Amino acid sequence: MHPATQPDLALGWNASLQSVWEALGAPGVPARVARVDRGWSTLWRSAADALSDDPLRVRNITADVAVGDWVVASADGETVDHVLDRQSAFVRRASFEGDRFEADTLAANIDVVFLVHAFGTPPNQRRLERELVLAFDSGATPVVVLTKADATDDPEPTRAELAAVALGVPVLVVSGRARTGLDAIRGYAAGNRTLAFLGASGVGKSTLVNALLDEAVMDTGEVREADQRGRHTTVAAQLLTLPGSGLLIDTPGVRAVSLWLSGEGIERAFADVFDLSEQCRFRDCKHDREPGCAVQAAIEAGELDPARLTSLERLVAEEAALEAEQTRFLRRGDRRRSARS
Repeated sequence: MHPATQPDLALGWNASLQSVWEALGAPGVPARVARVDRGWSTLWRSAADALSDDPLRVRNITADVAVGDWVVASADGETVDHVLDRQSAFVRRASFEGDRFEADTLAANIDVVFLVHAFGTPPNQRRLERELVLAFDSGATPVVVLTKADATDDPEPTRAELAAVALGVPVLVVSGRARTGLDAIRGYAAGNRTLAFLGASGVGKSTLVNALLDEAVMDTGEVREADQRGRHTTVAAQLLTLPGSGLLIDTPGVRAVSLWLSGEGIERAFADVFDLSEQCRFRDCKHDREPGCAVQAAIEAGELDPARLTSLERLVAEEAALEAEQTRFLRRGDRRRSARS
């Protein structure tokens, strides 16, 4: 295939995407969405576009696009004609008013999603559990990152507390300011893979991104003395190229980690509880007062934190409520279509 018509491998193009594109008839030249702004998408057709002061910008109109998507622009370069099927996507429920049912895709076609937490504030196991559910459902590989290691004399207690609910997911200790632990992160980008950084506001994502890029690309805010949290600085998700190989997507701070429709995310994030439940005497055990409950036995023996079971039950209930809302949403749509026909 002529180089001018072949997508740029440096932007993360791979064999799976090639198959999807060819199934569409190989229309146009796929480009990567680097940024989305109020109906406009900034596209990179080659690695050189990442350095351009005037990259291609097209209208989304009815196309549902997110940073990291691969798209094909119209022949006149004005709109998005095709959005290639996503290989992975980090999706949460959008902020909503009333009974609106809507998904919010934070990043698409990511290979590794870094769930960023920080030293200087108490470790939040419950938030990490939610993030892991979304990460496992995304199709990307989750990795936990603890930033601001320069702010603590002993990182191990906090690292161990998060690792206790990460269940084998790596927990990296890094410092963007001191530039320590960065090689471990860069290693995940080998082979032009795409990394995504997600976390609450002020955990040091922008400082970390600047350190990885070895330049001040992202604005950073001063740290508040009261709680050692930085001010929110990233205002829109954007795709960035890493020196050498790979790309990363930095996202604005995520305050609410709301579930979307789950696949196997809950089962994988709470594999310890689900493994125990397989040993319960009754298959429909509610892990309350039933005899022969392996989950309660593990709690009584100090082998399982009861907060894990409580957290699991809340997330399962939240997912059930979301599924019920989806059913109502679809029925309303069917009734509207019937009324118009």
